[in-house]
Amino acid sequence: MVEKSLKAVGREVDVVDRSPIVSLADERATDATLAGAKASALAAAAVAGLPVLPGLVLTTSYQADVKSQSLQSDLGSLEVTQEAYRQAKELGQSLMVRSSSCGEDTATSSMAGQFESVADVDTFDDFVDAVGTVLESAETAMVDAPMAVLIQPMLSTSAGGVAFGADPVTGRADRIVVSSAEKPSTVVDGSSGTERFVLDRDGDLLDHARGDESSKALPKVELARIAALVRSAESHLGGVQDIEWAIDQDRTLLLLQSRPITTIVKGTPAGPVYGPGPIAETFPEPLSRLEEGLWMEPLRQGVDEALLLAGVERQTGSKATPSVISVDGAVAIDLELAEGGAKLGLLRRFGLRGGATRVRRAWRIGRLRTALPALADDLVDRVDRDLEAVPGFGALTNRQLLALLERSDAMLSSLHAHEILLGLLIEQDDQRLTSASVALRVLSEARRDGLSDDEILRSSPVVFALLAPKVGPEPTLPSRSETPLLVSTPSQPSSDAAILREALRLRARWVQELTARAAWQLGSRLCADGELESIDDVRNLSLRDLESVVLKLGSVVHYVVGGIVEPQNCGLPASFRLTERGLPVAVRTGRGESGGTGAGGGVGTGIVTHDESNPPEGSVLVTRTLRPGLGPLLTRLSGVVSETGSVLSHLAILAREAGVPVVVGYADALDQFGEGVEVNVNGDSGEVSILNEAGAEGPPLAESIKRGDVA
Repeated sequence: MVEKSLKAVGREVDVVDRSPIVSLADERATDATLAGAKASALAAAAVAGLPVLPGLVLTTSYQADVKSQSLQSDLGSLEVTQEAYRQAKELGQSLMVRSSSCGEDTATSSMAGQFESVADVDTFDDFVDAVGTVLESAETAMVDAPMAVLIQPMLSTSAGGVAFGADPVTGRADRIVVSSAEKPSTVVDGSSGTERFVLDRDGDLLDHARGDESSKALPKVELARIAALVRSAESHLGGVQDIEWAIDQDRTLLLLQSRPITTIVKGTPAGPVYGPGPIAETFPEPLSRLEEGLWMEPLRQGVDEALLLAGVERQTGSKATPSVISVDGAVAIDLELAEGGAKLGLLRRFGLRGGATRVRRAWRIGRLRTALPALADDLVDRVDRDLEAVPGFGALTNRQLLALLERSDAMLSSLHAHEILLGLLIEQDDQRLTSASVALRVLSEARRDGLSDDEILRSSPVVFALLAPKVGPEPTLPSRSETPLLVSTPSQPSSDAAILREALRLRARWVQELTARAAWQLGSRLCADGELESIDDVRNLSLRDLESVVLKLGSVVHYVVGGIVEPQNCGLPASFRLTERGLPVAVRTGRGESGGTGAGGGVGTGIVTHDESNPPEGSVLVTRTLRPGLGPLLTRLSGVVSETGSVLSHLAILAREAGVPVVVGYADALDQFGEGVEVNVNGDSGEVSILNEAGAEGPPLAESIKRGDVA
């Protein structure tokens, strides 16, 4: 056969022939096209000096020779099989016959468990059957890739399992995750409980999850050896690896398999802990590129200004980190500054240093307490005048619409900063009246009066408090069936500071709506002029891009056709850090066993639902974000649990008014509390406890909901 060079497992291998049998110690076995991916990786590891069991490979050439034939029907194939069996028996009396497909253990697909392996093979007839079983499994799995067969001696183990060079769930590259059991096969097939260890890259133990009563924990010295084996496999095979390992009766650690991790490796998280937190209700869905420029940047500026005025010391220069960020359009805030307990949620922890700083902060806050209400009142009046002065869009040129978008930046920043600072003056119980609660009352009355949505939006702009901002067509209000007939009035009036803060929040929402409609108008005009293929394309432009298009400074093709797409709801974790690649990795916040923060409303019990459009009466809604638009649903709920949010969010306040218990900031609540589970929600302590699992004795709770048995 003509000699050719094949690249396999990161090395160049000169292949002179296509032998049907190759020893695992032979460098030719590192050619994945000859030995398959599993065997070639082990061969490369063996060549590099890693501890690998000896073995041999019936190559892909052997499969080609016997394909569509019985192994014993062809003399040539039979002779090769007999020779393979003879060589294999020199390795051990009992054999393991394993698959090694060219389509498994790759960077894009592990094909884990899709092919057959046969253990405890002793006689020649058993060997023939085992090889046939492995080859036939390639046909059964319907994988169009050549199959080789890896043969190794059976191993008597004291422990074994798998190890990942990165956390396969979070994607953290600074973690090694090890699972172990006395029998390695039970780890991968899930037939028994396993011990789970989380290590740092040096092999030091960070976390340990126990298995069942029969499982045994690995000593720290063994964990360190496994971590070293993971690092060696990565060094020699290239990339983050998922390995299978075993410790034999002589305490020798062996590499049984190594393949690239197929999940996304995000990197090493560092820096501030971010989360959607209290701003999730304002931006419950990912923002487009244009929306980020219009609304996220002013929010960040407002947060920074408020922190500066409040005397909060923060890092500056190259070490400074942004207070507000976007991950694929999803907005998050620095939770060291933002998650606020009983306050607004933007100054939970000041991170102050020394007595002098505390004195300066107290002095500043004291002055703010005196001057801020008057300043905020003046700002509300000024914004109202500016909004009233805006003419109809038909009277504005494209350049004037663009100028309107650009000038709104300073107005929004000021509104956000004043709103945040006023939050320092408000106690949780003082926030009784919200623009969302007023909006619900107005909407309910307008619906009873027979007004259309368009009439309501034009005559009562307070209802925008129920809607998230978006550049697009006119928004849609909650449907009639979702609007409560009566929304209660708070028994006690709110303070002047609380009312002012709501006035500022509402003005910010109006400015957002004004800019959204101005941007949509610009998109409509640019589409009509042939500058955009569709109106929606304006959402994918940055403000700078839009300026270039409007002022004829650049081609829109450069900005829109370059692969920009609508943001997707990436479902940010409740708390996370960013890696060097800018990817979010979930982190624990140290909340303790209760999981969340109580936002009031007492205690309630009900069946969990994730349906935000039509939850059953008496159910507990578990959601990712406390959107103001959920307000009309509160009258039918027994409780609300949210992965994000603030105790002073609009929905939390509305829920307290209605006596509905609310827990916010409960990380992974959607995963922990599945639909059909009965839970008790304590809005005071933040605890959520499971009372009854779906499918327990009696009719499943989910079915009870569907039949209407649960009120």
